[in-house]
Amino acid sequence: MAVRVIIGAQWGDEGKGKIVDLLGESTQWVVRYQGGANAGHTIKFDGKTYVLHLIPSGIFHPGTTCVIGNGVVIDPAKLLEEISMVEEKGANPRKQLKISGSAHIILPYHKQMDVAREKSKGDAAIGTTGRGIGPAYVHKTARTGLRMMDLLDPEALRYKLGYLLEEINVQLKYLYELPELSTDPLLDELTGWGEKLGSYICDTSHELHMAHARGENILLEGAQGALLDIDHGTYPYVTSSSPTSGGACTGTGLPPTAISKVMGITKAYCTRVGNGPFPTELHDAEGKKIRQIGREFGATTGRPRRCGWLDLVALNYAARINGINELTVTKLDVLNTMPTVKVCTAYKIDGEETTIFPKNPVLLSKVKPVYKTFEGWNQSIAECGSRDKLPAQAQALIDFIEEETGVPVKIVSTGPDRAETLVAL
Repeated sequence: MAVRVIIGAQWGDEGKGKIVDLLGESTQWVVRYQGGANAGHTIKFDGKTYVLHLIPSGIFHPGTTCVIGNGVVIDPAKLLEEISMVEEKGANPRKQLKISGSAHIILPYHKQMDVAREKSKGDAAIGTTGRGIGPAYVHKTARTGLRMMDLLDPEALRYKLGYLLEEINVQLKYLYELPELSTDPLLDELTGWGEKLGSYICDTSHELHMAHARGENILLEGAQGALLDIDHGTYPYVTSSSPTSGGACTGTGLPPTAISKVMGITKAYCTRVGNGPFPTELHDAEGKKIRQIGREFGATTGRPRRCGWLDLVALNYAARINGINELTVTKLDVLNTMPTVKVCTAYKIDGEETTIFPKNPVLLSKVKPVYKTFEGWNQSIAECGSRDKLPAQAQALIDFIEEETGVPVKIVSTGPDRAETLVAL
């Protein structure tokens, strides 16, 4: 029996979806604990590719129950689309999927506000996806949000929506210069969502406590990455929730004492989407080559990702704040044809060398990386059946990551498909 948290140990897009799908086969419960439809988890098996935004990545295993936890902000329209998609692909969400009644709802005006705010900031824009995530979390914190359980009581919903729109319309009209909203059309949309999603909504925290008491395996799936955490990331260039292991507890209702394993997912290099400091970013042909080979374009937005070398200063920071005791290295195969591979081992800031990760974006933007260079292996690793059969140069890189972080590498991904994975759990 184990409760394992899957953490993105970089700026997101580390390949968490593939690993959750892989481990989901031996897991009874897979739980998404934060974020919204701005996340895109890509899964590939049997020659087909699937992108999930809200439904947990274990949905394609018939024996796995998938939970959207209370820490997630849900766009019901997008969720309904996704439910239809996975049904068409052979999954059974009516049997497998449960949604927390305490999860907050992304409403149409959240998206309007998100886009308007980003547009008004010009060059100072954070680089959000425009999916309404931030405004939904703002209203959750301000206690002016609606939750999934509110969809189940149309009469109470009308009352709540009426007084909420009084405040929202003031913001829409005078702050964002957008049209005001009427209660009835929005109420019709919300009650329609309630009719379609009502059978999925329940007390998921209670369900998970019972599953834990029965000794069942539970996998807690985060979105984004630790360096985008609202508290511990490169603020303000962060997401609006807590992708860290602490967020796994608040986003599910499971206590910290239930968690036995924290797996950090890191690419063999680094990427970042949106704005914000990125110490090892490559602006040259090497960066473009990594982007092209790794197909580094956002699963949700299609935006090209910024690419750079692996940053062990940042990875060690992520390991400490999350209590990571297992590592997965993904996309090692993307480096197959690189003549040399670099790893950042320290930072120089104003001439001083440090291995402390500065959360201040001004300091982080001044960083000059200190690199260790490895010889490339210049061959495919797709057919390597175990870690000890990897080329010696690739093994040296993995060994170095273990030595520098003090965390064992349990999984190595050698390609995008579910089968292209070396596992030593």
